[in-house]
Amino acid sequence: MDAGLKLGAVADDLTGATDLALILAEGGMSVRVAVGVPGDAAELGDADAVVVALKSRTIAPAEAVAQSVAAARVLGAAGARQILFKYCSTFDSTDEGNIGPVAEALLNALDSDFTIACPAFPANGRTIYQGHLFVGDRLLSESGMQDHPLTPMRDPDLVRVLGRQTARPVTLIPHPTVARGAGAIGAALAAGGPGIRIVDALSDDDLRAIGRAVAPLPLVTGGSGIALGLPANFGITARPGGPRWPQGAIAPGRAAVLAGSCSGATRAQVARARAAGAPVLRVDPAEIAAGRMRPADALDFALAEAGGMAPIIYSSADPDEVARARSALGAGAAGEMVEAFFADLAVAMAERGFTRLLVAGGETSGAVIAALGVGVLDVGPKVAPGVPWMRARGAREGLALLLKSGNFGAPDIFLAAWEHLA
Repeated sequence: MDAGLKLGAVADDLTGATDLALILAEGGMSVRVAVGVPGDAAELGDADAVVVALKSRTIAPAEAVAQSVAAARVLGAAGARQILFKYCSTFDSTDEGNIGPVAEALLNALDSDFTIACPAFPANGRTIYQGHLFVGDRLLSESGMQDHPLTPMRDPDLVRVLGRQTARPVTLIPHPTVARGAGAIGAALAAGGPGIRIVDALSDDDLRAIGRAVAPLPLVTGGSGIALGLPANFGITARPGGPRWPQGAIAPGRAAVLAGSCSGATRAQVARARAAGAPVLRVDPAEIAAGRMRPADALDFALAEAGGMAPIIYSSADPDEVARARSALGAGAAGEMVEAFFADLAVAMAERGFTRLLVAGGETSGAVIAALGVGVLDVGPKVAPGVPWMRARGAREGLALLLKSGNFGAPDIFLAAWEHLA
C-alpha cells in the first residue's frame, strides 16, 4: 500500500467530522481530524485520510464556500487523490444552502462537472428511496427535523431540496439501479451528463456498491455512511477491533456531559439519565441573559456532584420553549449565548480536572473545541454508530472528548459512554 494522503474530507461540522473519521478508521485507514482550515499541507502529518472539521453548516453560503474550497486546496496540496464533502445525514440546509453552493464550488475547484449526493446512513436509520430521505420509518419532514430552529427540513424530496440550492441539474439514480451493483451505478453516473445525482441507498451494501462506483470521481458528497465503500478503493482493508488508544492515553480525572442540542434524541437521553439518578442542571438562555446563570455556577454544580455518576449540564428544550427563547432574545442570539456558555464552562472544567467531556450537539461541540484550543484529534473507541471517543493532541493533550451529533445515540448513551474508555 502506498504511503501518503489518499482521501481528503471537508466536513461542515465537528460531530460530522468525528463520525466520518470513525467509519474511515474502522475501514482500516489511519485518520487525523484537523479542526479548522489547516495553514498548509505540512500541518496534516502522515495519514491515509485527513478530515477537516469546519463550522460551516449554518453560516452565510459565501463564507461556507470560501472555507470549504480553502480546505480542499490544502488537502489537494497534501496529495489527496479524492475529496469528500461530508454533511449531515438529515441533509440540514435551507433553500439558500449550504450544501448546494459548497458542492458547486468544489466541483469548480476540482475542474469536474458531476458528482453524487448521498446522505444515507442506515445504521442510524437514514435511508433514501425514490429520492426521499427517511429517518427510521418516517419521512424527514415528519421526523422532528421539521422543527429544527436553524435548518427546518420540511421537504423530504432531496432532488427538490438540492435543486433549489444549485443551478446545476439534479437528478436521481433510483434504488433498482443501485441494487444491481457498482457497475450499474457507474454506468448511470457516466450516462447522466453534468450535474449532481441523488443516489438511493437502503443498506450498507448499497453504500459499499456506491463507494466502488465513485472511485474515479474527483469529488464525492454525502453523509458519513458513504465512506463505508471508500477505503477499499485505495487497497485498504478493515482492521479487526476498530480504533483503540494505547494504555494511559487519557489522563485520569472527572467526567461530565454538556448537552446543547435540542433534538428529540438528546432530550430523551437527558430524560433517561435523569431517571437513572444522574445529577442534572438545566441552563436557560433567559437566565444566562439576565446574569443569573454563569459558567462558574455550573462549574460549582459539577464539582459538587463529581465522584458518582457524571453530572449533566444541559440547555435542551422542546420546540415551543426554543421558539419562545428565540422570540425573546433574537433569532440567533439564544443559540449563540448557550454556545458561549458551554464553551467557557468547558475551559473552566478542563482547568479543574475534568478530562472526559461528552458534548451533545454539533454547534455546541464546535464552540467547545474552539474555546479549548484543540487543533488535532485522534479517533478512539466507538460508542455507537457515528459516535466515537476522540483524544486531543497538542493543546489539552490527553483530554477525551465524545462529540455527539444531537440526533445520534441510544437513549442511554449519557450513562453508557464511559464504559468504552475503560
